[in-house]
Amino acid sequence: MADLFFDRDDLLAAVLVALALERGVELVLSHNNLARLRAIGAPHAAASGLAEYAVMVVVHVLFLVAPAIEVNLRGMRLPGAVAGLAVGILVFAQALRWWTIHTLGPRWNARAVVAPSLGAVHGGPYRFLRHPNYLAVNLEFAALPFVGGSLWSGALIFFANAVLLWRRRRQEEDLLAGIPGWREGFAR
Repeated sequence: MADLFFDRDDLLAAVLVALALERGVELVLSHNNLARLRAIGAPHAAASGLAEYAVMVVVHVLFLVAPAIEVNLRGMRLPGAVAGLAVGILVFAQALRWWTIHTLGPRWNARAVVAPSLGAVHGGPYRFLRHPNYLAVNLEFAALPFVGGSLWSGALIFFANAVLLWRRRRQEEDLLAGIPGWREGFAR
């Protein structure tokens, strides 16, 4: 029934374009926030952090490119309701991401640079989760393959991203631990 209302190839293309535009806005915001953070003395990322960030960029580019390639080569045709549910999850993930970005304000950046002088954040989605942005990313990576039927590339990219986020979360928590009140805020 849902197939009567939209063409799934067009839906996938629209979702990929929307996500690419969203990532572009994020990168501009991140660049501006990083400049402000560095101006107040936030440390630059270590060399290993830059290498991991480069790998993360590659994974995110593949996240946006691989589904289109797989669907054109051999994508599965999934029921329209599955695609609709996946789009709903993507919308929820975007809402969570932007709630997180809004809550962090000038602290938010894509490179996980932390400025202890700005203090800890425990409001917004951080009342419920330690890393709401990482949950949003995981939801995106899990849902997108179901929009167009790119399950093979989706599974591979989801796994690569999960490994990267696991490492990054540990590194970021080490940085955040240096902010007075951060650990105490999440003790409950």
